[in-house]
Amino acid sequence: MSLNRVSSKYTAAGAALAAGAAVCLLLPSTASAGAAAVPLPPPHAGFDYQIGGAYTPPAGVRVVSRDHEASPAPGLYNICYVNAFQAQPGAEGEWDDDLLLRDGNGEVVYDGDWGEAVLDLRTADKRQRIAAKVGTWIDGCADKGFQAVEPDNYDTFTRFPDYLTANQAKSFIALLADRAHGKGLAIAQKNTAELAGVGKETGLDFAVVEECGAYNECGDFTAEYGDHVVVVEYSASGLRKACDGWGDQLSIVRRDVDVSPAGGSGYLRQTC
Repeated sequence: MSLNRVSSKYTAAGAALAAGAAVCLLLPSTASAGAAAVPLPPPHAGFDYQIGGAYTPPAGVRVVSRDHEASPAPGLYNICYVNAFQAQPGAEGEWDDDLLLRDGNGEVVYDGDWGEAVLDLRTADKRQRIAAKVGTWIDGCADKGFQAVEPDNYDTFTRFPDYLTANQAKSFIALLADRAHGKGLAIAQKNTAELAGVGKETGLDFAVVEECGAYNECGDFTAEYGDHVVVVEYSASGLRKACDGWGDQLSIVRRDVDVSPAGGSGYLRQTC
């Protein structure tokens, strides 16, 4: 996440999809992916961001994003969340030591806001090895029946410019796009307005954007992806701005900061 974003670092462990999820049959549009075509989320559709835990989608929802450890919602367009550019909190040991970014003293570099070790994308070999591991999660998303994948922390380079570059991030996301397309999945650009204008050239198909209303960035993404932009806001003012500017074109939802499952004390969900 960039520093002006709310975290997307939640897993769905321990949360299961409740029975009786709403079902609707979708006829999504498609995007070219080499010789293949991948399904894109239906534009201007009811959306719910469930990366903090899966629950029965509210009535009218047609697009859902869930963590890769969760199962997709039956009958809906499902986006699969993976943390691709940073390790999950406490998961450093799941990565080879040399794939963790280190400073001049040999200490692991952390995204302090979320307690996540940053992955080292500085060489082609390391990008390939990291992509291979993330690729197993992408494969799992496809095997479960998700239609798309949402690799988080594309914008890590903006927070650690002394170590990482935009070109490294682009090269890495292109590897993930190839993996996703090979499994028949669409792949989303997550935030990172700095690279919105080159999204399709790196293989990205649509966008999942946090707070583009609040930060006046929605147009940066629609310029590249048209109405295939899915928006999450975390404030009343952000939702109002997103709805006023894009409510008749984009899929927009407001969620609570912790993206709590329905029934939890902090749960909040609003739409235009």
